[in-house]
Amino acid sequence: MISADLARALRTAGLRWTPEPGDRFTIDGGELAGDVFTVSEMTVEVHEHPGGRSFGFNGTTEWALDSVDQEETLWLPSEHQLRALLRGSFRSLERAVSPAAPTDGEPTLDDELDVLLSLGDAEAYTVVVELGGELRRFSAATAPDAYATALLELILRSVA
Repeated sequence: MISADLARALRTAGLRWTPEPGDRFTIDGGELAGDVFTVSEMTVEVHEHPGGRSFGFNGTTEWALDSVDQEETLWLPSEHQLRALLRGSFRSLERAVSPAAPTDGEPTLDDELDVLLSLGDAEAYTVVVELGGELRRFSAATAPDAYATALLELILRSVA
């Protein structure tokens, strides 16, 4: 799932959302900020109104809300949705893993295991897209954030 900051930047840049079942979103601000909801015909329904859309909360876990206008929500597009939005510009996704840093001095087997268990391997994901006839690389700690960063650049170039 992409970060709320990236989702907000995509929305500000002009990315529009037509809610569909399975889409994830958060309430942008207030005490529910950070809670993630999923559009579903059983628990979170989309209601069309002449003035826009609202989300009706039907489940018991969302007891604090009856409904919320779409303008108050922040779409958190999934990895496959971001990839689809890149369309023909998408070339590849690369994953790089760098081993965890060694301990000071000559590590013992126990030290190496402790480092691997506490730090893990550092991962980075790079999305390669073609923009203006040139290959561009966008890296992030997660694949969805790498896709979102590439999409943000694509949108910003298209409206410039």
